[in-house]
Amino acid sequence: MPAPEEADPGTDSVRADRTVLDARDISRALTRISHELLERNKGATDLVLLGLHTRGVPLARRIAERITAVEGAPVAVGELDVTMYRDDLRSQPTRRAHKTALPPGGIDKKVVVLVDDVLFSGRTIRAALDALADLGRPSAVRLAVLVDRGHRELPIRADHVGKNLPSALAERVSVRLSEVDGSDEVTIS
Repeated sequence: MPAPEEADPGTDSVRADRTVLDARDISRALTRISHELLERNKGATDLVLLGLHTRGVPLARRIAERITAVEGAPVAVGELDVTMYRDDLRSQPTRRAHKTALPPGGIDKKVVVLVDDVLFSGRTIRAALDALADLGRPSAVRLAVLVDRGHRELPIRADHVGKNLPSALAERVSVRLSEVDGSDEVTIS
């Protein structure tokens, strides 16, 4: 099926989205990340997955399902809203705040894995680390992302990556997940 096309704002050119991960690729990447987390943590004991709104939340839930299938015990999953911790609140359009929901047992003395869809500048993760500091004191914090597209502005690195996707700064990487968007795919345009 041909990639959807849309007009590039401010120009007369047409931009074609190129699919870089389809639903099966996303599933395989999440399975690999799940196994990497289990290996690094030596099991699921004291592991807490915190999905960053919006698409990190369903990704965290999917990873938790895979870990539970392997370990035979549920993994704690929560949601983290970093809106009020962002350093671009004045320069970006108003964002809708989401809820932060920690799992029972909290995050103190746990290995917290922040889960997000795309790692780009690192500013969202910096905001997440600030939010975590207000919520408790984990024994360790790790980062799992579906896509790492580079172009970091801060010294932040993902521990677990589904796909490294070299991209131009002007390119747009879009993650679509069935829970939010109705289908699973990652495109670049």
